[in-house]
Amino acid sequence: MRSGQWISRSVLTLSWMALAWTVGGAAAVRADEASDCVRQQAVQKAIEYLKSKAQAEDGSFFKASGSGVTSLTTTALLKNGVPASDPAVAKALKFIESHLQKDGGIYTEKSTHRNYETSLAVLCLTEANQDGRYTKLLKGADAFLKGLQWDDGEGKTKADFDYGGAGYGSHSRPDLSNTTMLIEALKSLDNGPDSEAMQRALLFVSRCQNLESPHNQTPFPAKNPDGGFYYTPAAGGTSQAGETANGGLRSYGSMTYAGLKSMIFAGVTPDDPRVKAASEWIGKHYDLKVNPGMGDAGLYYYYHTFAKTMDALGKPEFVDANGAKHDWRAELILELAGRQAADGSWTNSNKRWLEGEATLSTAYSLLALAYCK
Repeated sequence: MRSGQWISRSVLTLSWMALAWTVGGAAAVRADEASDCVRQQAVQKAIEYLKSKAQAEDGSFFKASGSGVTSLTTTALLKNGVPASDPAVAKALKFIESHLQKDGGIYTEKSTHRNYETSLAVLCLTEANQDGRYTKLLKGADAFLKGLQWDDGEGKTKADFDYGGAGYGSHSRPDLSNTTMLIEALKSLDNGPDSEAMQRALLFVSRCQNLESPHNQTPFPAKNPDGGFYYTPAAGGTSQAGETANGGLRSYGSMTYAGLKSMIFAGVTPDDPRVKAASEWIGKHYDLKVNPGMGDAGLYYYYHTFAKTMDALGKPEFVDANGAKHDWRAELILELAGRQAADGSWTNSNKRWLEGEATLSTAYSLLALAYCK
């Protein structure tokens, strides 16, 4: 833990303990107010860091990784109340718009991450589209993303495990991380659960779950039927958390939350066995110290996916497998505030998936906090 963070965490914890010692409804009100105060302070520090220390002169954020981090960061700023007219946001939006390609995608030229970059750009530009300035551009991006989806256009049928998914251009198969971003982008573009593209994506997502069902007849869930999600069933199947002793694909936190969120966005109801199984997995592995199954790898990606998923579930409390009730917003605020550096940034000591880059981890954290209002 960085110098100064222990003090910050301790002060926060003591403040909350003091609140807990009060009685009656006033205690709950004061606790909510204290939580929101901590959130606002963390958000303001993060915004100041991103605007003053992380943005390049051309408006980009961490351009070395393409346009995706700029889109993610700008979305986080917009969702936390920074207007599109703000000079830093306006510059970032121009940078993103400059990556519009002739095929309708929004990505860095020759990018091998066209789905990811375009999906993130769509989420950002829909957030900034109150005056309709991006409507035409977004319509083209919608068609582009649907064209990238693995389906009959790639010679695939519903019997193929990669059908309906989205992936990196540098890999010969789709994955759940790319597909969950595609689903978010489709939803933001007003594609409802009945959309053909959304239903195709839902089939792929269902096959990423360790649950045998009419929607998933891959060989993997029988070997590890725990209801969680893994990275991909395509090209022989892969889990970033590794395999079980019998060759099953291990479920892990970030993908389980991503899978559950994707199902909700695609219209799967709470009484569906897929949603129930995923919720039960989360109940058994509820944790904000680590990305369950992955330790500190992808921790900040996990935090932002956790927040989006819990918000999509629509409940202020989550009850874990032991019956403990979690005010997930308050707990996430406290965890992120305790990890924030003095300059307002977050950085993962585990540099896997670029989380050693402060701009990316800070964008993930700021976006997570937007769902904690």
